[in-house]
Amino acid sequence: MSIPPGTRLGPYEIVTLVGVGGMGQVYRARDLRLHRDVAIKVLPAAWLADDEKRARFVHEARAAAALTHPNIVTIHEIDSANGVDFIVMEYVRGQSLDTRGLANGARLPDILRVATAIADALAAAHSRGIIHRDLKPANVMVSNEGVVKILDFGLAKISSDAALNPPDAGQTTLVAPLTRVGTIAGTAAYMSPEQATGGMVDARSDIFSFGAVLYEMVTGARAFPGGTPADTMLSVVRDQPKAPRALVSGVPDTLERIISRCLQKDPRQRFQHIDDVRVELEEIRNDAIPSLAGSASATP
Repeated sequence: MSIPPGTRLGPYEIVTLVGVGGMGQVYRARDLRLHRDVAIKVLPAAWLADDEKRARFVHEARAAAALTHPNIVTIHEIDSANGVDFIVMEYVRGQSLDTRGLANGARLPDILRVATAIADALAAAHSRGIIHRDLKPANVMVSNEGVVKILDFGLAKISSDAALNPPDAGQTTLVAPLTRVGTIAGTAAYMSPEQATGGMVDARSDIFSFGAVLYEMVTGARAFPGGTPADTMLSVVRDQPKAPRALVSGVPDTLERIISRCLQKDPRQRFQHIDDVRVELEEIRNDAIPSLAGSASATP
């Protein structure tokens, strides 16, 4: 059930609901002390029903809040009020990649600029031992000023083991605590094979997810489509996506190679550090390729 506008949560006044997902509801709210807009993520009550989950939530939220990077949304505080647990974050005016449609007519320099910012943010988080675990277009915001911001760092680890989103052709977010092998967390279309099979997850899993996001940014198509989340997860584990140049003309060889290496099923065959991906993307940017020639073309 959503929280009505005008409701007070401590010093924050709810303005409007802006999003609903597997990790809770997000509202735009007004900080009545500092007279600024903030984003408030209200967490499902089942997540924090016991002391162990609450302690893990506080630990993970504090770790995420310690990240200071221009491309990572800032967490201001975690709090409870009126029986509601919530996270207060920087409010970003803009659009997420899934609604912005970056691949639709986007120039290659724009795609590389956004991708490099994502990689830089992931590198900063990985250097602090924080894995995102649910990188996807919906978790990447581009502000009205063009600044890239990644949402929800580290928070997938403290989510419950129930799927909280309704099924949606590969977009359902499957969430579970990642404290042991055999649990699953992530969004079906973007999770790594080791996530999909409940294996051990490390920073290389984020690199796979990054490859899936970059593939979609370049081609406008999902790397691993499926009619249901189960079909999509099977595709992640089993299938190789079509080469980007089979869908879009003018994709540089180096960019296609980066995407292919990120999407290797075996983590040992991927880039081992996202910072290496960032460096290679910057090299492509420095080549000053003017644009992604042509438009997405249908293939039989």
